[in-house]
Amino acid sequence: MAPGKPLMIYDGECNFCKFWIIRWQQATEGKVEYIRLQDPRVRQQFPEIPREQFEESVQFIETNGRIYTGAEAVFRSLVYARGLSWLLWVYQHLPGVEPVAEWMYHFVAGHRDVLSAITRIFWGREGALPSYGLVRSIFLRFLGVIYLSAFVSLGTQINGLIGRNGIEPADQYLKLVNQQLDHAHIGIVRYQWLPTLCWFNCSDGFLQLLCWGGALVSLLLVAGMAPVLCLVLLWVAYLSLSVVGSVFLSFQWDALLLETGFLAIFLAPLTSRLRWSGGPAPSRVIKWLLCWLLFRLMFESGVVKLASGDISWRHLTALNVHYQTQPLPTWIGWYARQLPASFQGLCVGVMFSIELAVPFFIFGPRRLRFAAFFLLVLLQVCILATGNYCYFNLLTIALCLLLLDDAVIRRICRGGRRTGEKGEGSATLGEIQVPIAPPPRRRTDWSPWITLPLATVIMVITSLQLLVVTGLWNSEEPREVLGKVGGWVGPFRSVNTYGLFAVMTTTRLEISVEGSNDGQKWLPYVFKYKPGDPAHRPEFVAPHQPRLDWQMWFAALGTYQENRWFVNFCERLLQGSPDVLALLKENPFPKAPPRYVRAVTYDYRFSTFAERRNQKVWWVRTYAGDYLPPISLRREE
Repeated sequence: MAPGKPLMIYDGECNFCKFWIIRWQQATEGKVEYIRLQDPRVRQQFPEIPREQFEESVQFIETNGRIYTGAEAVFRSLVYARGLSWLLWVYQHLPGVEPVAEWMYHFVAGHRDVLSAITRIFWGREGALPSYGLVRSIFLRFLGVIYLSAFVSLGTQINGLIGRNGIEPADQYLKLVNQQLDHAHIGIVRYQWLPTLCWFNCSDGFLQLLCWGGALVSLLLVAGMAPVLCLVLLWVAYLSLSVVGSVFLSFQWDALLLETGFLAIFLAPLTSRLRWSGGPAPSRVIKWLLCWLLFRLMFESGVVKLASGDISWRHLTALNVHYQTQPLPTWIGWYARQLPASFQGLCVGVMFSIELAVPFFIFGPRRLRFAAFFLLVLLQVCILATGNYCYFNLLTIALCLLLLDDAVIRRICRGGRRTGEKGEGSATLGEIQVPIAPPPRRRTDWSPWITLPLATVIMVITSLQLLVVTGLWNSEEPREVLGKVGGWVGPFRSVNTYGLFAVMTTTRLEISVEGSNDGQKWLPYVFKYKPGDPAHRPEFVAPHQPRLDWQMWFAALGTYQENRWFVNFCERLLQGSPDVLALLKENPFPKAPPRYVRAVTYDYRFSTFAERRNQKVWWVRTYAGDYLPPISLRREE
């Protein structure tokens, strides 16, 4: 027995005891010595303690010789674990905690065989505390890949969307904001309202620099170079583009990327390189916040569908139309649409189960977290296969990775094989292998003085948001609080609510934009990805997002008066803007822009097997009416 160390004596023949002793051993990092009751030294050094007392509960012996048993022994041992010393204070000072804790301890002690079996079912056989260094490395590099896809996708479209000759010029937007601000406070307030680097420069070249510079920094993050610096630069660059991106960067996945990217800054180690294996443990607080983000994303997505009152969700008929009415379906979505209605209803029921029940597994025991990972990823793969949702599904899968731990990742890499060899720096306790606590290292994670206040603020805001979304708090107080807080944190788009397709669109209107020189013969502009020619097969586009094609889907849900950007788009076509025309697949007026532009709508639906076989079409469309009357930039004679 090591001199000068407190001692924990436990029953070495109890599997339940061994499982949790292993975890305590790791948590206390060698500051407490653990010894089996069956060790002969126990009787030699502590003959005054009856054996019955050893068998009833663990015994914790301080360096001054004082002996503690039961729940108090557990709490006193955890004083030596980093970040857990507060548990003893709670045990000693909060009314009612001590008797409840002791009752629970003796209940567990009296049912150890049953609880040992339950422990193995939900936690597995590994008694060692899970490590997440490898998981963090994979998550951050995966996030770098997602950032890369976002910046590259946006870089190929940015000039046509918000460039000087684009649909919604960013420089005009910022000038309009400047005009509305008090000139005495313009230098301060504008950065609070619109936190973007574009205040310094809003030229097309600078917008391109943000996109392609972000792509370069994303590659550095994937390579593991200066992770914190890279994540800060990526978040600032994407926030700057989102703020000036108008309707084209207002999607939920843009907000999700910013929120995930912001939290990832504090998950990353404060080192110059991101190690692949091992490495320091990530901040438990920030990892928990990212899991909380995943919970909110999935749970709120299920809640909003029910809270909306949409009968297609409540009657489980939403998937009967979803595959053909979603913004950009894939060809697999065409086949999914042909499945029987009864199977579609079953799929809706499974989806609700995954979105409403499975998120609670995120905070459960180890194997429940693994089950949550499998089911949530399965849902994302199904969505990814049938529809194009940019990098949204990949980002959700990246968050799901945090439900795994290093041990299961390494087992997957070995093809599911278990090895009987002891790894380096490990020892065996009974039947269970446990890593020996490594010597203390230089601290490489963020200080709790930073992460705990951050977590407190985020938890308060998001908890209020969740109460409002779920309808559990319908009074005006939380809305007023959220309104005030939103004025400060809202512009940074990093604390959000989520929920796609709260109301299912049951029909699909597609806008056809047409040009003419004489007002009689009209030729359609062909978009790159949205439905047009009925014979054209739906494509896979993700993780690229053709943002103009997406906005055309939203425009069809309203009128052109409600979508001022659409009128601007048509005006750019009349001007022959090269940047805007580059967003299209085909320009029917290559030599000069047309004199007139108009827009009409068609009602689209997927073809049936028979229609596809006989007519060779993926879509069937019928004329639905006018959308935008003919407009022209020239004065009529």
